[in-house]
Amino acid sequence: MRIAVDLNRCQGYAQCAFLAPEIFAMHGEEALLYDPEADEAQREKLAQAAAACPVQAILVDAVDVPAEAVSSAR
Repeated sequence: MRIAVDLNRCQGYAQCAFLAPEIFAMHGEEALLYDPEADEAQREKLAQAAAACPVQAILVDAVDVPAEAVSSAR
């Protein structure tokens, strides 16, 4: 899964960091750090975090990876 955060829109409410600390973290009071390539196992927490964002700055996109790419990466 891919995550994009509109950092111009983000106001630092930190709801995402509270709900999905494995993916989002606040650096100081206003700077948001996040993992743009979240693990599929984090889907539920990520959906909750995106829904809780007061300014809707988080976009989550499922990425379809061809089976050949997964098996060749191992």
